[in-house]
Amino acid sequence: MRALPSCDGLLFSHRLGKPVINKKTDSSQLHHYIQEQPVYCLMVTVKEAKDILGKDISGYSDPYCLLTIMHNAKEGKPKATSLKPLKAVTDVKKQTLNPIWNQTFIMLCFLHLFITFLPLRDKDEEVSLGQKLEEIRTNLHGLRRMLKDAKKEKGQDDFLGNIVLKLEDLHCVEDCWYLIEPRTETYPNRGKCHLQLKFVHKERDETLSAGRSAYASYCGILQQFVQSHISKQQGSGIWKGELCEEGQMLLEYYATQNDLSPFLQDLAKWVAYSKLYQTLELDPTVLFKQLTSIEYHWDQQQLPYQQKQELGDSLHGFLQYGLCLVSKYRDIFPPTPSATPRLQTLLRVLVQICKTRAFQKLNPAQFDLHDEVIDAVQVKFNLFLHAFLSKDITERVRALSCLIQEVQEDVQLSKDVWNKVFVSAVQLDMFTVVYYELDLLLAAEVRGTLGEMEDQMEPALANSLFPLYLSLKAIHKDKAFLQKRGKMLELTDFQECFRDALPYWLKKAYNTTLERVQRAVQIDELQPMQLGTVPVKHSSSAVDLVACLQPVCRLWEELAWPDAEEGFMLMVKLTEDICKIAVTFCELLKQRVKKLSENSDPGTAVNMLCVVVNDLEYVRTVLTRLPQQLNWAGLRERTNHVIKEAQFNNTLPSQLQHTQGVLTREIRSALVTLGKQLRSDIEKHVLNMASRRRLSVRSTEDAVLPLMRYLEKELQYMNENLVQENFNSLLAPLWVNSVQILDQVSKNQSGVMEFYQRLHYTLQCLEQCFHAEGNGLSLETLHSADSPSTLKAHLVQNSLSTHENYGAVTLITSYKRSDQKLHIEVLNAVNLIPMDSNGFSDPFVQLSLEPRHLFHEVESRRTQIKTRDLNPLFEESFEFLVSLEQCNAAGACLMVTVLDHDTISSDDFEGEAFLSLRAVPGVGGTATSPAQIRLPLMHPKPNDDSILQLLEARKADREAQAFVKLRRQKEKMSQEE
Repeated sequence: MRALPSCDGLLFSHRLGKPVINKKTDSSQLHHYIQEQPVYCLMVTVKEAKDILGKDISGYSDPYCLLTIMHNAKEGKPKATSLKPLKAVTDVKKQTLNPIWNQTFIMLCFLHLFITFLPLRDKDEEVSLGQKLEEIRTNLHGLRRMLKDAKKEKGQDDFLGNIVLKLEDLHCVEDCWYLIEPRTETYPNRGKCHLQLKFVHKERDETLSAGRSAYASYCGILQQFVQSHISKQQGSGIWKGELCEEGQMLLEYYATQNDLSPFLQDLAKWVAYSKLYQTLELDPTVLFKQLTSIEYHWDQQQLPYQQKQELGDSLHGFLQYGLCLVSKYRDIFPPTPSATPRLQTLLRVLVQICKTRAFQKLNPAQFDLHDEVIDAVQVKFNLFLHAFLSKDITERVRALSCLIQEVQEDVQLSKDVWNKVFVSAVQLDMFTVVYYELDLLLAAEVRGTLGEMEDQMEPALANSLFPLYLSLKAIHKDKAFLQKRGKMLELTDFQECFRDALPYWLKKAYNTTLERVQRAVQIDELQPMQLGTVPVKHSSSAVDLVACLQPVCRLWEELAWPDAEEGFMLMVKLTEDICKIAVTFCELLKQRVKKLSENSDPGTAVNMLCVVVNDLEYVRTVLTRLPQQLNWAGLRERTNHVIKEAQFNNTLPSQLQHTQGVLTREIRSALVTLGKQLRSDIEKHVLNMASRRRLSVRSTEDAVLPLMRYLEKELQYMNENLVQENFNSLLAPLWVNSVQILDQVSKNQSGVMEFYQRLHYTLQCLEQCFHAEGNGLSLETLHSADSPSTLKAHLVQNSLSTHENYGAVTLITSYKRSDQKLHIEVLNAVNLIPMDSNGFSDPFVQLSLEPRHLFHEVESRRTQIKTRDLNPLFEESFEFLVSLEQCNAAGACLMVTVLDHDTISSDDFEGEAFLSLRAVPGVGGTATSPAQIRLPLMHPKPNDDSILQLLEARKADREAQAFVKLRRQKEKMSQEE
């Protein structure tokens, strides 16, 4: 570089026409800045090596040494620097294990930024076949070497070991032996190498000598200033292309003194910055600025031939580099908020390059960026499924599952993240391009792998294929987002590959549901479910049956079988399985009530029989809703062209009607049994009354009183626990039988006037009991009882106050004192309120321990979300680490809240329930075995309770205010629901 003039006036004379800088910089500051530029050299003398590995067939090697200056990157892998020279290579020493080189190299470096990496390699040269055979004959090691050479790519040198030295750890002069380190532990002893290292400082950069052109010197000075500036500003963020004032002034001064045009200056900056972008994170606005300047100057000034070539090579080189990055966008630009904008900026730079007239002039060959980007984003998945052809089927299914999962994730990211970037930058519908490619690759692998399993299908293998089917269905469903559908998708008929596994899926769903129903009946005590003020007349097993049937119905939705005729057959099979399960449930209930009635009194047996009737009625009602749940109307519309109306009705509806008929017969049979038992008891009471001979009014009342009490008790219980229709079906024949009993007794007691008066009073009492305050038979029916043959059963509406049912949650609770752990298992929820517009809900259960001041360190827990389900089956377990004292504290309870998940607004409130922790087995009493409990869901109503008002008045008490606020919020949510 030329010497600076001593006069400040001359120094700033080159800035004519430039904006005035407020800060004044004199020549001494510029001299000091130049002297600060760290130009260091490392002089390396490679002397010799000892005991290196023999890599050739002869047992020797042809070693040479490669010396490289590389970045000390934080990520662990070194990156090559752009300073020259990057590397140096010694001579090759033939057939030796102890080579002697004695060669010296000078390598440019920054002391605190680089390391030295010295790999020793064995030079491989082609050897004639005769020489190889001779070496094999004389040396067994040669055979092993030849086999290894057969696996190695042609022209690739063998790796003997390396030496990695951090320059920051070296002294000014070092002369010693270094151990040669292996890449793996196969051959740990690789020998050692003698090196002499020495640091020297260059007073003058020889690359910027006077023999070079002014433009080349300007490029070298710019590169040196940029490297120095970046090394000083490490850790301060992305470099935005600005140098310090001294460096900028020196560059402008040099350009002015050597008459370098602004075009050449911008060209030098573009070349330097575009190369720098390939090694460091650079603000892309710098590249945009230089491209804009080059475009502006292109028609203003002609570039020399050499600089034109340099500009053309630089633009084309950066395009190729950018397209290389685009081809690896999945790894280089992951779907993160910081990475995707960098991908978009890179694409914009590539577009800007192609728009410049300089590129269009200097690269006359046809270059379509749109097509180049399409080629770059083509899917490059590594499909190694052929490696599993020699292994068992399980390995191949696992490999196929991994591939499908990878494809599914890539499809989702392409649709949600990357496609927006490519569309906005280069107007490329990348999702369509990638989807068609993935569809082609995946279809070939699926058909190839599953096609080999046709004759080897068995339950375990078939069940492992079901997740694959669901993933493929989700991938195929994304075809709706394709913008162009010019060709048929290969995955259109992918379900055909799973046809052999389909029967196993249906069988597993049936067996799993049947086992759950059997377990539910086995633990059912045939008692009406107690849900607080909400009357539920059926037992737990009926609710569990409905919950267990939901997965079978959900299987139909998950399969979504596209073929209409095959879909109809699937529906027939699913309906048949559901009907079988319902009939089996009926048989299991009969066996259960028979077992429980063996050692119980007649009253208890009658009560259990009432519960069985209600259970069967509940199941019959559920089956009535089955056509809506399985969308028979939609299936009928799909099968109009292949299934006739008569065939459709003779299969699906007839199956359902047959099962409902079975349940109806069982209900009637149970009602007949109940009627017989009640008739027998009534007859006993009437005969006992008739045997009494005292005819006073008082004696008549006393005689009828046992019958009244019995009927009031039994009929009240049945009215509360039987469904109204069945209750009236029981009363009508029972009333006729009762009148017939009275008529028969009267015939046997003819001639006794007082007895007829007693019978009349008894008949009035019976009418009162059977009328049941308007909840039984109507008065018209009762008053026509003088002619039993013409009695008709009239149904009346139940006028008792009813309570709205918000559903219930079933839990299994226990407390283990030794571990101080409260175990809560959420089994299911039933009869939830549909919160969504589609008639369903997406429920989940939230568990929390209250009050919060006792359990402030215990976090709330929640189950998974069950989509489109009003009777979700959760079967999830949770544990809370709480002490026994906390559980026994006054007011300690478990709050169970059921919510409907909403992705847009806040979650909807389904209901809440509370369980005292003292009632948990293992806390209060001696019982420690887990207990199942069903909690009714409640909706809090507006409460003006004095205690709540008192808490609300405590303005300074944060916990009280928080409690009141939470209760008011739930009251509001309850009112909205």
